[in-house]
Amino acid sequence: MEPKVGMEFVERTMKNNQDIVGVIFIMIIDQSKISTSNTSFAMIDEHSAIPSEQEILFTMHTVFRVVEIKQTAKNNRLWEVHLAITDDNDPQLAGLTDCIKEEVRGSTGWRRMGQLMLKVGHFNQAEELYNELLENASTDSDRAHIYHMLGYLKDDQRKYPEAAKFYEKSLEIKRKILPEDDASLASTYGNIGRVYNNMGEYSKAFEFYEKDLEITKISLPPNHPDLATSYNNIGSVYRNMGEYSNALEFYEKANKINQQSLPANHPHIASDYNNIGLVYKNMGEYSKALSYLEKALSIKQQSLPSTHPSIKKVMNRIAAVKKKL
Repeated sequence: MEPKVGMEFVERTMKNNQDIVGVIFIMIIDQSKISTSNTSFAMIDEHSAIPSEQEILFTMHTVFRVVEIKQTAKNNRLWEVHLAITDDNDPQLAGLTDCIKEEVRGSTGWRRMGQLMLKVGHFNQAEELYNELLENASTDSDRAHIYHMLGYLKDDQRKYPEAAKFYEKSLEIKRKILPEDDASLASTYGNIGRVYNNMGEYSKAFEFYEKDLEITKISLPPNHPDLATSYNNIGSVYRNMGEYSNALEFYEKANKINQQSLPANHPHIASDYNNIGLVYKNMGEYSKALSYLEKALSIKQQSLPSTHPSIKKVMNRIAAVKKKL
């Protein structure tokens, strides 16, 4: 779009509402760095109702990298966000995409759709999907999986009693149809532990986390991301109990595994930095806390949709730490 037209839209809205800020997105398209067969766009001024606006049409899957965000000199309520178009040839984007594909590779059809909805924070749509799948489930294996995912969803929504109920239904079915040391049981034990941890029932949390860690160590290689999750879980209980040195030990074990086995911009690594930052915040070491939380935010902004709730959480934590500083 013609820059002057975009500016007129945003300035008009800001004038009518003094409580909002305006954002202008400035997009840079270097055609030598993208494949137009995968990332297509077109000038549509010939077909537009208002040709002078010089509008551009992009495909739905177009991805832009944030280059710079800055306040304009003439108006402190107006911000410019500079974006550069990218595509599948971008090594960071390709690495993250391949990793997420691998994470949902074992799923098919609607199961995969549900997992992707949860990853991008579309919880209401995911719940509708899983309830529909539950009504039509024909095997114990399917029901166990759906109960597990509903528990995961309720956990993310902080509805912990509901989460525990769904996870325990899943565990009950799995223990009937699987060996006691099956890797699938580990994730359910871990998730039940996390729910009890969030509810402040730390002894119960340890009980389930230790079962999770025991199975995970046996069934998976030492650099598997699921083992990092187990260490993170135990670290979180120690943090909640105020045992910060133990919490750091387990969080750092988790971070070491994730850095070896995942792309540098994977959301799990952001979570590691967030966890370590929270421990330093609790210890009153605010400079260290700020450093780790800013690393977490940077990765989340690269790898998650801008509306994802975890981005706002990290931003609030950064604001709280800066206030302490």
